[in-house]
Parts: sequence; structure tokens; C-alpha cells
Amino acid sequence: MSDIVTETCNVLNEIKSGKISITAYDTAWIARLGEIDWGLSSKALNWLSENQLSDGSWGADNVYYYHDRVISTLAAMISLTQRGRRKHDSKQVKSGLLALEGIIAGVTRGLTADPNGATVGFEMIVPTLVAEAEKLGLITQQKDRLLGRLSKMRAQKLSLIQGRLIDRNISMAYSAEMAGDDNLSLFDVKNLQEVNGSVANSPSATAYFVSHIDPNNQMALDYLKKSTDNEHTGASFAFPYDIYERAWILWNISITPSLMDDPSIAEACKPHVEFLKNAWKPGKGVGFATTHSLCDGDDTSVTHEVLKKFGHELGNEVILSFEADDHFRCYPLEVNPSIGANAHMLGALKESGFEKDHPAVQKILLYLKKTQLSNGYWTDKWHISPYYITSHVIVSCREYDRELCQSAINWIIERQNEDGGWGSIGFSTAEETAYCIQALTLWQLSGGHIPAKKFNEAGTWLLQNYDKPHPMLWISKSLNSPELVVKMVILSAISLFKDH
Repeated sequence: MSDIVTETCNVLNEIKSGKISITAYDTAWIARLGEIDWGLSSKALNWLSENQLSDGSWGADNVYYYHDRVISTLAAMISLTQRGRRKHDSKQVKSGLLALEGIIAGVTRGLTADPNGATVGFEMIVPTLVAEAEKLGLITQQKDRLLGRLSKMRAQKLSLIQGRLIDRNISMAYSAEMAGDDNLSLFDVKNLQEVNGSVANSPSATAYFVSHIDPNNQMALDYLKKSTDNEHTGASFAFPYDIYERAWILWNISITPSLMDDPSIAEACKPHVEFLKNAWKPGKGVGFATTHSLCDGDDTSVTHEVLKKFGHELGNEVILSFEADDHFRCYPLEVNPSIGANAHMLGALKESGFEKDHPAVQKILLYLKKTQLSNGYWTDKWHISPYYITSHVIVSCREYDRELCQSAINWIIERQNEDGGWGSIGFSTAEETAYCIQALTLWQLSGGHIPAKKFNEAGTWLLQNYDKPHPMLWISKSLNSPELVVKMVILSAISLFKDH
């Protein structure tokens, strides 16, 4: 690896609107546009044809997550069936059918196999996709097998809005496609789009809006063209992603002393810190993008902590506004709280000077104790890997509850692979190993003990494998990877290891 400082500055200079991996799911929705925009639709269809997995399914390569494969394969199969034009397309449809049958056949085991649960909006979207697939003859008799298992969760989620129409200020707008052909009355159409023409900055939700609600909406079509303006002509799960990308990159720099102390890195950080400062909405916080109306606890807490660390004074009323009965929420109306949002909120409270005995701190600590699994780790709904969230809990919690963190540290050490790395998908990955090195190093810097041999093996493995392809481990409607964020995590870990 070349100089870490140079690499870090390169990451900072590359930040624009968010660099995220392409997803089959979102691309499949754009492929449906057909006569509305043949060029856009055909490019997306070509991407689907070129990115079918070897088993005939679609979804994240090198990672099998049941919910990702179900939703990605269903969406791709529907698009290819509706728009398929060539013999090659029909062959892919047949291959996809075999894969789909195998996936659906494992519904009972599959729905419970993924430790972090469903992808975003799964219980809302899949009933619609299954109904479409049945109409097209792709699958049959799913009412009791798949739809029946999801219908109760769907009804529970819809009941939370209590008759209110879905607009850009309700998180369900992000999964607008769940309404299908028959539930358009759920939307406040006049107040659904964001200022950039999108629906919740989601290519799939926006493509649904164009194809089912307003096919002549030029703002939405312009947004979709911008969201696929890349060499692959596929879509990512969100566009733009400008707040999240900056906040998480700066957060990883902020926990790395040698990177924080470097003048050239400090200079390269300035425009991004200013960007976050300008994006901050007084009394509300931030969402994952500047064009996203809805603010959330995760992005708000990380941005708050970052801005404080980079010298900007912020009040604490915004982060405290996300407090719920026994935890801190990420979004209003959420059924499944995010452990990550609570860990990051703890980091924001710590940076703001909150003592351990403060009720807000105690609430989060009690929630983390309650959700910690018996072996000492956590899982979260935003990331496949338990190493991601367990590391972040340790980083945020190490000065508040040493006993809670020690059990997590012990679990990380015990789970180290023979090659020196860590991985939750059957093999060591640079991203997951980097999370563990971050946690172990910061734990040791705060007075904890780490076996030197294991630490050195971890750092050696990362230095030898940092540039290998990174699997999609992040959870949205399907799996994805925020590429610059992952790169910064790895650079932070290497810097911490080398400075150790």
C-alpha cells in the first residue's frame, strides 16, 4: 500500500454524491420502464442480463443472504419476463426459474436463517412481487407459503401510519413500490417527491412512481438518468448518498489519532465538514442525503459526533429528540429498532460530555445489555456482519461500561480465523477484519489487554489482503457496499495497526 495519508486524501477528494455498488433489485425496476423511456430501460435490462449469478439467481455475489436473493431474483425475473426480447433473455429466464424455485422452496428455513432479519421493506415489497410473479406464471401457490407469512407483518407496518397518507416525510416512501397496482390511494402524490424528483432518493421507488403513478413526470425521469449515470448503467440502492458517505468517512478518520493529527488530511476534511455543517437542519438533524426530507437517528448521531470532533458546537436537543421509551429510535414508526443507531447515539452523547449516570446514557446502556447475545456480540439491521456493530459498540461504549465491552472483546478474539482475519460469510474479509482491528486497538488504548500475537496476525493479514474485492455486506432493500466508506474503514484500521 502507498502512503496511508495519501490514500486517505484520495478518498476525501473522491467524495461526491456517494459511491455505492450497483444492485440488481433497483436496476430491475428501471428495466421495467419500457415505452416510458426505452433507452434507460434497455440499458438496465442489459445490465441484468450481464449480471446473473452462476446459479441463475440475482443478488450479491459471494454472499448468500436469503432475503437479498429472494427480492433481487423476483424483481429481475419479472423485468426479464416483461421485457425479454432475445433468445438469450429466455434462456436466462429459464435458468432464473430454476434458481427461484429452489429459493422459494426454502422459505421456512430462509426467512429465519438470516441473523439480522429482513432487508429493508421486505415484508412490504415481497407480497407485491410475488403477486406479480404469480400473474406472469413464474411461481404458483405462494399464498400459504410466502405471502401468508408476510401478510401479518405487512398489516402491522401499515397500521402504524393510522390512515395517514404516505408522503416524503414518512419512511415507507422509500419502499413505495410495495403498493403495487392496487394501493395507489396510500400516497399523498403531490407531496411524495423530493426536490431532485426522486421518491425518497430511491431509484426503485422512483421507477415505480414513474411506471405506476406519473409516467410523464420529467423530474423523476431526469433523476433516474442521473442515478444511472455510470459506466455500468445500473442503479444503486440510493442516490445521492452524500451525507452518509461523508459522515461515516469522517467518523473513521476521527477515531484514528494519526489521521486526525495530519495537516494534509485536516485540510482535505474541511470542505466535507463544512458540507455536513450546512446540511444540518436545526431541530431535526440530517438524513442520509441532502435531498432526503426525513431525518434519522443514525445519520444524525454520527454527523453530530463528527461535527463536534471537528470543532463545531452543536446543542444536544436534536439527538435527545430521538429518545423512545427504552432506546433511541432511528426512524419514526419503526418496528425493529437499530442497535447501530443506539451505539452511535452513545458516541454522540459521549462527545457532548454526558456522564455515565445521565438517564439517556443509562437508557442506551440498558438497551445494549438487553440486546447483547449470549456469546457477547450484537447484530444489526443495517449490516450483515456482527463484527460491524460489535466493533462500533465497543468504540462508543468503552468509556461507559468496561464489563459490557470486555465480553464483546473476548468474543472477537475467540472468533479470529486461523489466517488472522475475521469473516461472517465463510471466509475472512478486509472490511470485517478492519472493524475488529479498530475495536481491539481502541480497547487497548483505553487500558484493555489484547494478546499481541493475535493482534499482529490480524494486522499482517489485513496488509496482505486489503485490496481484494469487498463483498456486499450492507443491508438496504438488497445488499450493497458503500465503497469509499469501506475503503476508509480499512485505511483507519491499517493506520491504527501501524501506529500501535
